[in-house]
Amino acid sequence: MINHELYKVFYWAAKTGSLSKAAKSLFITQPSVSHAIKQLEDSFGVILFYRNSKGVNLTQEGVILYSYIEKSQILITLAEEKMAALKNLDSGELRIGGSDSLFKHYLLPYLETYHQKHPGIKLHLNHGTTPETIAFLKEGKIDLGVVRMPIVDSQLEVLKGIELQDCFVAGVHYAELKDRVLSLELLLQYPIVLFSRNSRVRMAITELFESYGYQIKPEIEVGSVDLLIEFARKGLGISYITKEFISKELEEGSLFEIQLDIKMPPSQVGFMIMRNMPLSNAANKFLDLVK
Repeated sequence: MINHELYKVFYWAAKTGSLSKAAKSLFITQPSVSHAIKQLEDSFGVILFYRNSKGVNLTQEGVILYSYIEKSQILITLAEEKMAALKNLDSGELRIGGSDSLFKHYLLPYLETYHQKHPGIKLHLNHGTTPETIAFLKEGKIDLGVVRMPIVDSQLEVLKGIELQDCFVAGVHYAELKDRVLSLELLLQYPIVLFSRNSRVRMAITELFESYGYQIKPEIEVGSVDLLIEFARKGLGISYITKEFISKELEEGSLFEIQLDIKMPPSQVGFMIMRNMPLSNAANKFLDLVK
């Protein structure tokens, strides 16, 4: 196996037509260049250069070798430039998985800031439920996932994000409930609107009600926060939704929070990454931003 550095010396000697210029380009001595070329010629058993009054010229064998080495050197240079661009975040991509609601109501400001700082990084958002996001991560389709915790999986590492508070809300159609404190039993006498069965939020509220001996059976199931908001606003039921996502509606009075006789536990958002797998520079910079 011939040392790659010998090819590099050959390339610069052929490119410049001068052993001294090659030495200057490579920051080595001219005797080192001569020795490297001699080693390469001995390895192949052919003469690659002949001397002239101005320096060196390629022999026929040298021309053939150069036609191959030139291509490899160009590719190596492009690879080095690409690595430098990735390191400096001048190019690359950031792939994140998560739910529409977390993208829109939590990550959007961070994504906007990140894009302003690193416009050369392409953003790819993969929408899905928590199980789908975990699958995306394990299949290598995303760099990291933003999900509701807890996540128990030995292959994954989860970094804590913000804390969210979920609550039941209603619109003016149920105005008589505004100043009342309801029991879970009384709440269940009203139509309930929940996220689909596969969502972490749905699992959490189902488990909470079961811990108190009740089963929560929604009349309507939806797949987005926007629909939870609209169904509650239009009086189609009482929606279970993240309080931080409806601050505008609560402030303007189009929705109000249903007060319960139990304390609703907060939920934790986390960022999932593959355990013992190096993150790209683009993904690391994004995590630094949201931290």
